[in-house]
Amino acid sequence: MKQIDMFVESVYSNASGNKKEIEELKAEMKSHLTEAIYELKIEGKTEQEAIGIAIERFGGEKEMRSVVGQLFKTQKLFAKWILYLAIGCLITTVVVFGTIWSIEEQNAHENSIIATNIFDVLGGKEAISHSMEEEIKDYIQGTDQISKVSIFSVKDAEKESENYSSIFEYVKNAKPNYQYQRAVWAPEWLLVDFFPYGNGNSKWYVDMETRHFSSFMTLVLFVGFAVYATLFTIWATINSYHHRRLNAIWILSFALLNVIGYLIYVFVGKRKVRDK
Repeated sequence: MKQIDMFVESVYSNASGNKKEIEELKAEMKSHLTEAIYELKIEGKTEQEAIGIAIERFGGEKEMRSVVGQLFKTQKLFAKWILYLAIGCLITTVVVFGTIWSIEEQNAHENSIIATNIFDVLGGKEAISHSMEEEIKDYIQGTDQISKVSIFSVKDAEKESENYSSIFEYVKNAKPNYQYQRAVWAPEWLLVDFFPYGNGNSKWYVDMETRHFSSFMTLVLFVGFAVYATLFTIWATINSYHHRRLNAIWILSFALLNVIGYLIYVFVGKRKVRDK
């Protein structure tokens, strides 16, 4: 029926998407219209009357064209926003992780400098004077990640060598010759950890407790990539559905291989087109 063909073509004239999908939807609409016309003719309607009624029941040419166009536009927009969210999540994860990593590297470098400065203050002295304590205290207060510094005499450790197998064991149990402790910014939601940073020479062993964001970095990396991978998988799945190539193997490929899995999907699709 030429009039039905014209109606269906008009309805899908503004639809932009996968050609195969559009052709299948056209065929389905023609089938429904043809069936409706057949039933109306059985009821006694002429073919022209049946065609008019069937088209009217579908909503009319103008309304259907608007609905179909909006439907395809919404589908494309939804898939596009899923992809944008995935990319945004990936970029945010990389930026946050990189920023924290950079801070940790700067802190590690600063810890090394502070330890060197403290050893310069101690020099070859046998005891720690009040002025030395104040100078060491100033160095610690000039940072924002060192929460405690403890200084031990190696000579005292050697005297207790029978009781301790190493200087590290001695440090864990002995009273320091000097100690300074303070509170540093460490909110619980950042999963802050405090790790020892120790160094020594022939006279002194300096142990500093420093703040680290390693647990938070791991969480950011894991959650960020998990959200990104999920969103990317959803986007790739929507695309494969519109291309009428969706199956469990491709979904697993998108979920496990991510971009590589989608590139394989695209390559296979192009190869099938060439083979045809």
